[in-house]
Amino acid sequence: MSNRLYVALDTPDLAKAHAMAERVRHHVGGIKLGLEFFLANGQAGIRSMANVGLPIFLDLKLHDIPNTVAKAIMTLHGIDPAILTVHAAGGRAMLEDAKAAAPTGTKVVAVTTLTSLDAEDLASIGVPGSPQDQVLRLTELAKESGIDGIVCSGAEVAAAHALWPKGFFVVPGVRPADGALGDQKRVVTPRAAIDAGASVLVIGRPITQAADPNEAARAIEATL
Repeated sequence: MSNRLYVALDTPDLAKAHAMAERVRHHVGGIKLGLEFFLANGQAGIRSMANVGLPIFLDLKLHDIPNTVAKAIMTLHGIDPAILTVHAAGGRAMLEDAKAAAPTGTKVVAVTTLTSLDAEDLASIGVPGSPQDQVLRLTELAKESGIDGIVCSGAEVAAAHALWPKGFFVVPGVRPADGALGDQKRVVTPRAAIDAGASVLVIGRPITQAADPNEAARAIEATL
């Protein structure tokens, strides 16, 4: 993969998403479309965005009983996203069924611990230990289930990569050295994330809310 930077287009507005993708397309390797976009625009919106000519990362973070997740993923055949997310906390059977149901070329990656959570947040939902402890527990589960990789923050990717050298690692919450944190609690720079083992970086606001998104994407690409 020549350009490992995916731009997050977190908007319900199809026209805005198209315009942004066209602006930055020469400096990113793909576009990430999440729940907000999908609920507003559905599969037709995903197909429309695919016309931009960049790989699609469909970030739906599916989490349900195995049969429901598998059937939901089967409806995506024809869209064939490059990357699709599920929640690792759904358990081994769900992960196995998700991979079995996915289009042949789609990488199924499991969200381990959201980058908006810290140790105190995890304790509040009954998960002991640090975010890294939880990420590594779920990395092992993902590896054993036969899916392609995981989503984790840049703070944990080195340890996860050591545990799973052949895994595919998606790192969101990445911020340029001079970037604002927003609602992210565990962040690293793009270069540091790649050096630690990230396969793909996901960057949204530092590009999409920049005065010149194309220049912002180019500057980040240059650091990689």
